[in-house]
Parts: sequence; C-alpha cells; structure tokens
Amino acid sequence: MQEQNRYAVGIDVGTTMIRCVVGHVDPATGTPTIVGVGQAPNTGMRKGTVVNLAGPAHAIDEALGEAERMSGYEVNDATMSINGSHILSTKADGMIAVGMADHEINSEDLRRIEEVATTGKVPANREILEVVPHSYILDGQTGIKDPLGMSGTRLEIDANVISALSPYVSSLQKAAEMATVHPNALVVSVLAAAKASLGEQQIESGVAVVDIGGATTGVAVFEEGDLQYVGIIPIGGANITNDLAIGLKADPELAEKVKVTHAVAVSRKENEGVSVKHGGEVMSFSTQDIDEIVEARLEELFEAVQKELKKAGRAGQLPSGVVLTGGGAKLKGIAEYAKEQLGLAVRVGKPGGFGGVADQIEEPQFATAVGLMLVDVDDANVRQPTTGKRINGAKAVKQASGILSKLLSRFKA
Repeated sequence: MQEQNRYAVGIDVGTTMIRCVVGHVDPATGTPTIVGVGQAPNTGMRKGTVVNLAGPAHAIDEALGEAERMSGYEVNDATMSINGSHILSTKADGMIAVGMADHEINSEDLRRIEEVATTGKVPANREILEVVPHSYILDGQTGIKDPLGMSGTRLEIDANVISALSPYVSSLQKAAEMATVHPNALVVSVLAAAKASLGEQQIESGVAVVDIGGATTGVAVFEEGDLQYVGIIPIGGANITNDLAIGLKADPELAEKVKVTHAVAVSRKENEGVSVKHGGEVMSFSTQDIDEIVEARLEELFEAVQKELKKAGRAGQLPSGVVLTGGGAKLKGIAEYAKEQLGLAVRVGKPGGFGGVADQIEEPQFATAVGLMLVDVDDANVRQPTTGKRINGAKAVKQASGILSKLLSRFKA
C-alpha cells in the first residue's frame, strides 16, 4: 500500500456470517474512514472452526467482493478473526537473568522472558496467539507494567497466554488462501469486539465483553488496563433459532424471522398471537410459546457466561459491568435479561465515531469486524509489504504477536 493511500481491512469469519469492513486511513492523523462494508452467509464451519474449506473461502470472497465494489479498493490482505472453544487462556510466569546491574532492559529481553514463560505451559499442538504481560518484577521491584529501558539483573513476568489448536489455525489460513486473502494477523473475535466497543475507564476499572455470535459466545474480562481472561462458549444465536424451529414446528428460515421480529429476552405478561408471512403463507404463533423457548436457551447461555466469569474470579465484581456485542445482542430486551442473570450493569455495544459509510456498521454484529479493521490500522506500520506470496498459519500467528498490546495501547496514556 502506498502511504498516501492506505487502507485497513478487518474480516470477521463467523460461523453463520462473514463480515468485512474496509477503512481508508488518513495519512496525517491515522484515523480510518469507513469506505467499504460487505457481508455474506457462511457455510462449512461449526462452532467457530472450519470443517469444510470451500464454504468459508466462498463466503469470504463474496463479502470482500461487496466491500471492494463499495470502496473501489482491491483487498489483498486483512486482519482476520479466529474463534472456537479450542481457544484457551492460560496463566504463565517466568524469570531470566538479564546481565550486569547497569544493563537496560531491551525488546530482546522481553521476547526472551515471554519465551521462557510459555515453554512447557502451552502444548506442542497449540499456537500462541498472544502473550499478555500483567506485570514484571525487576530485582524485587514489583508491579512494573513496562520495564523497557529500566536497569537491573533479574527480570520476572506474570502473564496471560492466549493459544489456539494448530490444526484449526491452519484450516482458517487455508480458507483465506483459497479466497486469495493474505492474513496480516489472527485475532480472537471477542478481543476484536472489545477494541471497537470499550473505553479506557472501563478497561481500567473492570469490564467483561460478551460477544454473542451465531454458534459461539466469547467472554473477555478486562481489569487494571489488562486482559485477565478469555473463554469461548459453544452456544450462540443459531441455537435459539434451532430451538424455535423445533418448538414451533417451523423451518429454520421461518424460525429466524420469528426470532428477529417477535422474540424478546424478557417474558411478556400477556399471551398474544403473532403472524409471520413466509413462502406466500401467513403463519401464526403464540408469544407464550416463543417466550418459553427463548428463555430456556438464554438461561443456559447466561449460566455458562456466569461460569466463565467465575473462572476469571470476577463474577459480580466488575464495576463497569458487561458489554454485549455480536448479532445475538440485537435480541429485544437482552440487556435487561443479562442484568438480572449476571447481577451487573449491562449495555449493548455498537461501533461508532467513524466517518464515511459508518451508518452501516453501527450495529453490535459489526463490532468484531470494526475491531479487526482498527487492529489492521495499528499493525500497518510494522507489516511486511504484500508480495502476492501466501504465508502459512504459524507465520500468520507469529505476525499477530503484540496485537493485543496494540489493542489495549489505545486506552493507555
């Protein structure tokens, strides 16, 4: 890309939908303006992972084509999402000797201590997506956030390691290759959604992002300016659709219409009849039947979310509450329902503050794609130029090193 005409692209590879956002980056301010948006239904994925390469490859191509026609820019590379319950958040620590007393800590020291901290903590069949340092100790001095440039002889680290199964990383990479897209980095979906929907004060005081996708729900907990925990639940909005299809004896397409137009998260007091036109016929259903089906699945989902918050040690203890993103966050009354179930303040997060065709992305289902585009903006200056050659999955992950640091750097002074 030429500096005077720079673009950033985010591709959200969801189980049921692929979404793409293209931003034109102002060379003076580095601020993106939304110039292209595209989306396409996806097949060939299950619970966030690729099970048939042709499906997501075709959907990526379709979504990119729509965004390219709108922006007039041919997309060759992008920052892409990775998802699935195989993604793990693991605590790690390590210690290294760095030299004489007057030795200044440099980037090589930081790379070396991250390697020491992760050795033996992450199995050989997993790729490290990110090492998130919580704090460093330098010669007994605790609570250091960034030791770069400080002097000392012994450096210790307490970190959070985010990893994914290597075969799933490889499959996602191959699907991108089939769509002729060069992945600049792979970022966990819920972390990208956090970038587009959180503010500095929230990340500092304590907040969780719950990204409700089609087949999975991601939970990310932030506190004291750092990521504390990531977990992926294999339940999403498609489960509600399938439950409605079974309970109402309707096909999935009709069940989706019922969910979008008539489902609510909080049960209604009065039982009413609702009608939906489908296939030339008008079908009628009871709101009581709809409410019972939706409530049963939501109860299961938010019990699982609460378990993830307990694993993070933050259940009921997040001053800034919970931010809901993803297509599932569009369900009517879901913020009120989540507030009751989790005992925390809850709001629906929507990307905003962009120029161009930004009105098309100011919805919770676009939070991940917008966050990926913002990561792509941050990573553009250190990226290797696109040469037309494709990189393998492991290299894509290695290029993602430091992505979360860039994600959070925007919120730190």
